[in-house]
Parts: sequence; C-alpha cells; structure tokens
Amino acid sequence: MSTIALAAAFAGAATPALADDAPEDIIITAIGAAQNADETGQAVTIIDRAAIERSQAVVATDLLMRTPGVSVTRTGGPGAVTALRIRGAEDGQTLVLIDGVRAGDPSAPSGAFDFGHLMIGNFDRIEVVRGPNSVPWGSQALGGVVNIMTARPAEGLQARARAEYGSYDSVNATAQLSGSSGAFSGSIGGNWYRTDGVSQFAGGAERDGFRQYDANARLGIALGEDFDIDLRGNFADSRTDLDGFAPPTYAFGDTDEYSTAREIYGYAGLNARLFDGKLKNRLAFVIADIDRDNFNPDFGPAPSFLARGRTERFEYQGDLALSEMFRAVFGAETETSKLLTDDGFSRTAAKTGIDSFYGQIVVKPVAALTLTGGVRHDDHEQFGGHTTIGANAALKLGTGTLLRANYGEGFKAPTLFQLDASLTGYGNRLLKPEQAKSYDVGIQQTLLDGALVAGVTLFQRRTRNQIDFISCAAPLTGICANRPYGTYDNIARARAKGLEFLLEMKPVEALDFTASYSFTDAENRTPGANFGKDLARRPRHTVTATVDYAPMEGLSLGADVLHVGDSFDNAANSVRLDSYVLTGIRAAYTIDGRFTLYGRVDNLFDVNYQTVSGYGTFGRAAYIGVRAGF
Repeated sequence: MSTIALAAAFAGAATPALADDAPEDIIITAIGAAQNADETGQAVTIIDRAAIERSQAVVATDLLMRTPGVSVTRTGGPGAVTALRIRGAEDGQTLVLIDGVRAGDPSAPSGAFDFGHLMIGNFDRIEVVRGPNSVPWGSQALGGVVNIMTARPAEGLQARARAEYGSYDSVNATAQLSGSSGAFSGSIGGNWYRTDGVSQFAGGAERDGFRQYDANARLGIALGEDFDIDLRGNFADSRTDLDGFAPPTYAFGDTDEYSTAREIYGYAGLNARLFDGKLKNRLAFVIADIDRDNFNPDFGPAPSFLARGRTERFEYQGDLALSEMFRAVFGAETETSKLLTDDGFSRTAAKTGIDSFYGQIVVKPVAALTLTGGVRHDDHEQFGGHTTIGANAALKLGTGTLLRANYGEGFKAPTLFQLDASLTGYGNRLLKPEQAKSYDVGIQQTLLDGALVAGVTLFQRRTRNQIDFISCAAPLTGICANRPYGTYDNIARARAKGLEFLLEMKPVEALDFTASYSFTDAENRTPGANFGKDLARRPRHTVTATVDYAPMEGLSLGADVLHVGDSFDNAANSVRLDSYVLTGIRAAYTIDGRFTLYGRVDNLFDVNYQTVSGYGTFGRAAYIGVRAGF
C-alpha cells in the first residue's frame, strides 16, 4: 500500500516520453508495418532519439527498465547475463528485433536474447509492445516485443559522435555518419565500451571487467520511383569476465573464467510499390549468427564450452491499402535454426525449421474507430501446426480521450536445446509449444492542449504448456527414462495480471515531468508445492519518475528515481530480494548548437541492492562526456 501511495504522490506516468505516442507518430511493431500510434489497441511504448540522449544511458537496459511493465535482472555489471521480462513473462518469451532481424539465440536453453551485450550506441528508436503479439511476429512473441532501430540515412551529410569517461575506469565512444546522394543513401556507425566492472560474486574481492566493440550499417539503393534495395547489418564482439564455482568446494566465488561472444545480424530486402502505391511488397532475407565461448584458464587455453546459434529466414510481406477505411497486411515466412555445442566431451549439432503464413485486416468504419484483426499459422518440423489469432480496437473521442482494447495470443516453439535428446540427455522431442492468451484495456486522456497526458492499462495473461527443467531421481522411469541429469517438460502454468499507470506533465515550457507505476502479479498456477507462489524475480511494484528542467538556453538538468519492490529469487519463494530505490542526476550544456558537455551520477545514494541473489551491482558512479553533431 505504501508503494501505491508513492505512485499516487508522483501522480505519475510511464514512458520515457508519453508524448511520443501522439497521433502523428508512426509505429512499426504493432502490425509489423507502419501505422499511426493512436490506431492500435495494443500497449506500445516509444523511446525516440531525443529521449535516449536526455537519459545519457550507455547500457540499453538502464533505459528499458523505466518502461511500464518491464523488469530487468543482471548477474553482475555490464556484459553479465541480463534478462528482460515483460508483464511477468519469462525472458525467453520476449522477442527482440534489431533492425528487423529476430535476435534470439537458438543455442541458448530458452532461446532468450541476452541484453547484457546491448549497448545504446547508435540507436535511434526503440518500440516496446507489451503483451503477446504472435500474429505478425510468430514464435517467441509471447510476452511482448522489443524492436530496436539504428540510425536511418539522413538527407545531405550528417555526423554525430559521443565520448565519455567515468567510474570503474569506464570508457565509451560512439560515432555515426549518414547521408544520401542521388539514388544512394547510407549510414555507418561504431561503438566501443570498456569497464573494470564489479565482482559478479557479491562478496568478491576482484572486479570482473567487460569490453565490447560493435558496428552498424545501412545502405539504400533506389531502382526508380517504385523499387528500392534495403541492406542492414549489425555486428558486436565482446569479452566478459566471470565468477564461477571452483573446486574443491564448488562454492560460488572469484575465478579467472571469462566468456566471449560474437553477434552478427543481417538484412537484405527488396521493396516494390505497385498500383500507384496501393500495394507495398517486401521480400527479404535475414540472418542472425551468434557464437559464444566460455574459457577457464585453470584447464588450458581451449574453450571449456562453446555454442553456435544461427537463424536464416526468408520473408515476404504485402501491405494493401485500398482506401483510408480498409487495409490488409499479409505475409509468408520460412525459417531454419541451427545449433552446435561442444563441452569438450561431446559435440552436438541440430537444426529445425518453421513455415508461416499470416494475414491482418485494419478497418476504420468511422474516422474515430480503428479495428484490427489477424490470424497466423505456423508449421514446425517437430511439433506440427499451430494457429494464433489477435484482435484490437482503438477509439478516439473528441474530448482528447483514447480508448484501447486488445486480445492477443502468443506461442513459443520449443528450442533446439529443449528438443534435441542428444544434448547430454536433456532433450524431449515430445514437447508442445508454450501458449498464452492475454487481454488488456486502457484509457489515455490528453488535457490542456497536450500539457497533461494520463493513462491506465489493465491486463491479464494466462500461460499454459510452459516448458520447465525438471530434475530426475532414480529410478529413471517415464519422462526421466535415460535422462539421469534431468529433462524439459510441459509442466508449468502461469498467470499474470496487473495495471500500468502513466502520466506526463509539462506545466511550463522549460519543465517536463513523467512518472509511472506498474503492478504485476505473476503467479505460478502449476499444481504442486509451488502452486500460488510468485514467479521468481518478478517484483510486484515498480515506480519510476523523471524530471527534466531547462532553466536557460543550452542548459538542461534532470533526475530519475526508480523504485523496485520486493521479489523472490526462486520458485519456492524462500529467498527474498529486497526492494530498492535508485536515484540519478544529470546535467548537459550545449555550446553553439553542436557540442554538448554532459555529466551524470548514477545510484546517487550508493544503495546496496541485488537483482539476482548473490550477484554484485554497481554502487555510486559518476560520468562526464561530450556529444557533437554536424
């Protein structure tokens, strides 16, 4: 109740810029194609370039954790394994897109994208859809979708750069160049980051560092008025120091272990506009290739474990707009996923495929009402066919009121790691896909010519056939036959319900205030000892507040507060993670419109907290930097 009172005191709302959800904004993630933000009944948060620069964030999750309905856990400092959960769903149930490429890792047990290596770098925009959205996006979009877009080519020639230094000997440098000439347009950028970090083991005496360099590029080639080629690529190379479980005690503590990762995401597309632009066509090939290696110097220079995950995908999408009242978005996809693992004793290779077809209809029977409905069918090599539906409505009233309603279904195919029985005996080829059904309704009210925007969303999601790992004990019978180390099975059911309360205020031109309150009740509904208990690492209450003030031309001041409520670290709810409040302050001064000097202090009050039991986190940290644009 004290947390709810705190949220009411903030009168607060939600996103890093709720005003970005204005009617003139275009979103892509809701239906997989461009759409006005106020014409979807789904809950979408938009984080644009201005919000990214104001935040001064370097690690993407430092910004995403302030999004309504999102929680983040990390096993140490930057580079450590980082999980993002939307509305209480599992981290492997969040689909991540990087410039249109699905970025999940087929070699990871749950296929989850590791946010630990995701630097803000040259991001121009992030869209977050909260709730299942499998019709346009397919498998893994069960909890929600995070769509990340890098800088698009600009007209003429533009350049920008950023460099900063701060606590823990942290260095970050970013540069981006973009432009166009005739039929060609392009952008290229790079980012480098290193830090001494903190000990992953909370009681450790040595720091575990992290370094990463990454690059992004886009190239557009116009082949006339109605045809063009779109090429995109992203690359990241990283090394993360680890702590582990060393003999003879095998207790968690300081070790010399480390891991490396290389990630490549590529997109090649052909766009064609036919019938005076009424029918837009997109044909694309996308690839995601992720290599992970773990090293333990105590056992020699060779990797102690390696994993290779690769996804190749062909996509076609059609977008037919017959009038302002009727639109159809449809498509077909075929995907192949591959996995290779080697633990020094055995080497395993596996692959699978999935073919998909989908269609969505968007109608506006009257100008104020937009109705969207869709269906998708996926045919997986292992578990066969599955059909998903979704529908939503958005109603704009003349009073500045926007009403939303949404029903969404989601499904997630079992991963190669979970399916393949040859993977040290863990796999189970009889697995069924995880499925979810979600409902949410919301209202957003705009007053005082946009100076005040408030909104609230209520949601509920039920998940069944959730895949969990189960331990096996002798005698090995039934599902445990020939699996002495355990296996995966469809044993779990879960339910999540809650609300997201949002508010943005601009009382005067120089002052912006945003805040949010999220309540998430994520509960285990699996019959057994843990029935009715909270799902692990899902805080029930989260409050955020951000204020930005520009007292004079060129100068901006800001502060952020994040309150995360209590949660549990395990399914049995026997290990508690205490609540915490993090406060940050920042300032920036722009010189001659091109150069900006900035600085910030994170965790101002040096709060000691943990998001995963036993793992360390940053204390108070200060950073200074310079940003330039030409």
